[in-house]
Amino acid sequence: MKKALGWILCLLLVVGSLGGCGSDKGGEEGSAQSAAGSGQEADSGQDAPGTSRVNLADLQVEDYVTLGEYKGITVAAVPAAVEPEQLQEAMLQEYRYQVTAENGGILDRAVQTGDTVILDYVGKKDGVAFDGGTAQGASLTIGSHQYIDGFEEGLVGVMPGETVDLNLTFPESYGNADLAGAPVVFTVTVDYILPEEIVDEVIAGFGLEEYSNRQEMETYVNDYLMEEAEEERQTEIGNKILDTVMNNCSFQEFPQALVDQHAANVRENIAMQAGMYGLDAETFVQLLYEGMSLDQVVAASADNSVKQMMAFWSIAQKEGLVATEEDLDARIGEYASQYNATAEEMLAEIDREEFREYFVLTDVMDFLLENALVTEE
Repeated sequence: MKKALGWILCLLLVVGSLGGCGSDKGGEEGSAQSAAGSGQEADSGQDAPGTSRVNLADLQVEDYVTLGEYKGITVAAVPAAVEPEQLQEAMLQEYRYQVTAENGGILDRAVQTGDTVILDYVGKKDGVAFDGGTAQGASLTIGSHQYIDGFEEGLVGVMPGETVDLNLTFPESYGNADLAGAPVVFTVTVDYILPEEIVDEVIAGFGLEEYSNRQEMETYVNDYLMEEAEEERQTEIGNKILDTVMNNCSFQEFPQALVDQHAANVRENIAMQAGMYGLDAETFVQLLYEGMSLDQVVAASADNSVKQMMAFWSIAQKEGLVATEEDLDARIGEYASQYNATAEEMLAEIDREEFREYFVLTDVMDFLLENALVTEE
């Protein structure tokens, strides 16, 4: 449960945080270096024995941050819009997603280069299926060169419903040493070919509540794309407001324990996200940030995380947005209900002050958005 909230905080504070974030009076160099090079607590991802959480409510935040202008920030953004080509592409994608072999799939001609086909396959080396070589319902565009040489070419001329054996050889440079240069056999069944044209009768056969013909599907897809475009616009506006507010702030060097605390959270969340892709944290970071090590990313992200938290807490204090004990109890209860948990269960896993700081983040961001002036770009 703690990781769930921690990841939300990480998303709010860390993503995109490697750029500049405001002028400094000694804080830029001091706080970043303190996380990167002055002791192992920031690098270990664990709190030192006997230490406790540093709560912003216990600090004199005004000693560390001087706010600049934060109300009435003017930002420009392009109005949300859906281009005709984008709509048509999305409609075909939605249509193909719903198509089956029984309804809309092409079954009466052989596969051609350029077709997108749905297929099942099993790859075997020395008669034994190898890891990663089996799939069902896979989508493949013939000629896209997504698969090893000979795979896509071997499907040209195959009729839907037909099964073929493809005798192929993995390239010597293949990343898996067990398969590099090895002869293999792929047994492939072409289920059906995806259509290029949208047909009303096929749509009616989908049995969906959202739409039953092309016109209704166009409205449905357009609404979805507009919602997505507006969300992207709001994200852009929020990022611009945040950048401006942070650039208007100045900072002093932060308490070391607070920097260490944020560094540990950043490191934990990077490791969690890396694990979703089956990667270690160092490799994951190198893929995202060329030329930067895990320690460098953690240090920079923790530095900016503390700055944003300090600035938001200071704004919350000035604007009366820090939750009272009564409000905090109510909001923790509401938050817990979203996860079918009780407030007591949540508080057994997550520090009460961490909740308060999380709500400050969301409330201040809402406040900044409400008080900004947005113009068309």
